[in-house]
Amino acid sequence: MSNQKNTELELKEDPRYKQCNREALWGLALGVANLVWWFAWGYGLGNKPPEEYTYILGFPSWFFMSCIAGAILFSLLAIAVVTFFFKDMPLEADEKYREQKEN
Repeated sequence: MSNQKNTELELKEDPRYKQCNREALWGLALGVANLVWWFAWGYGLGNKPPEEYTYILGFPSWFFMSCIAGAILFSLLAIAVVTFFFKDMPLEADEKYREQKEN
């Protein structure tokens, strides 16, 4: 009898978890890419004497590219990722899972 109950109450994974994991990986990828961008520009161009700096809009190019351009670029990338890869999902329990639980 207990085997029958276990098969009847077998839980199925909510399909939203797969989408949530995918969205989390997109967020992680954007965060890592932002860190790499910042580090490469900040330490790549900023690793020379200040007399040799070039300037963009009054900022050293390493600062402009790593902090200002990077912030703009990754804000736009985040908007694009949310628009094209994230899905709007209800937070309530799915009806078919609720029915399973009630029976």
